[in-house]
Amino acid sequence: MKTMKSLALFAIVSVMIISCQKKEITDEVQQVSSEPTKEQLDKLFNMGVNIDAVTIEEITMLDGSINKYLVSGDILIPVTDFDKYPELKPLSGDNKQYRDDNIVSPNYRNIDILGYTGGSFALTSKMQTALRWAVNNYNALSNSLNFNLTFGTSYGPADIVVYKINVAGGGGNAGFPNLLGQPYKWVRINAGTDGFSTNVNEHVIGHEIGHCLGLRHQDWYNRQSCGYTGPLPAEPPAIWIPGTPISPFADSIMLACFGAGEDGEFTETDKNALNILY
Repeated sequence: MKTMKSLALFAIVSVMIISCQKKEITDEVQQVSSEPTKEQLDKLFNMGVNIDAVTIEEITMLDGSINKYLVSGDILIPVTDFDKYPELKPLSGDNKQYRDDNIVSPNYRNIDILGYTGGSFALTSKMQTALRWAVNNYNALSNSLNFNLTFGTSYGPADIVVYKINVAGGGGNAGFPNLLGQPYKWVRINAGTDGFSTNVNEHVIGHEIGHCLGLRHQDWYNRQSCGYTGPLPAEPPAIWIPGTPISPFADSIMLACFGAGEDGEFTETDKNALNILY
């Protein structure tokens, strides 16, 4: 999700508006970056993904796997089998919160989540506390999701792994559930996030976990939380979550950008969206 607004999650400005962008790091990622094709951009648009600054990047994950991803802000979408990802259709109604086409299936809703503690990828003490708080927020909801949190280095059996990457700006990135309904595995938190309060760290981690479960940015269509004033999509193609309220106000942990005063807690809109989905 996040970084700072003039970083656009990479710069620190007096208003402290942050988003979920990512940078490349030489000790983790030998980045090979290229431009997407028009066909790929068209499909991303029809999937409800912002296409203003999309790149194709080769990213090495914690387990050493190397994959190519379409990268838009803090959202990672694998190039492999990209053609199989369905396009979203606009729906009508007084609804507000948005989700991806893929959500976590019932077989995968008992989620083992690991806070990584090994070497240069280890979460800081503040990040570990924030991860505990974020998981507690999810487990406090009355739905079918259940998170089992541990800390260590055995990432293989975990469904979601939260670890630190060497990026100066605040924020992180993650992806969406796969076509089988498994949560996205890797939550990468920028090292610079540790410079913010524990509450902000809780907010960033909770936001990225939300992506792993299938939640989209609440303001994906206008990025009002980032101060964006550019052109907007003609038709909103993302899926509204039925039953979430319409409102002119930004009120979600899933906003595209975040501020330095975040408290890390779910809003009522967030709680409703997660309970409706799960």
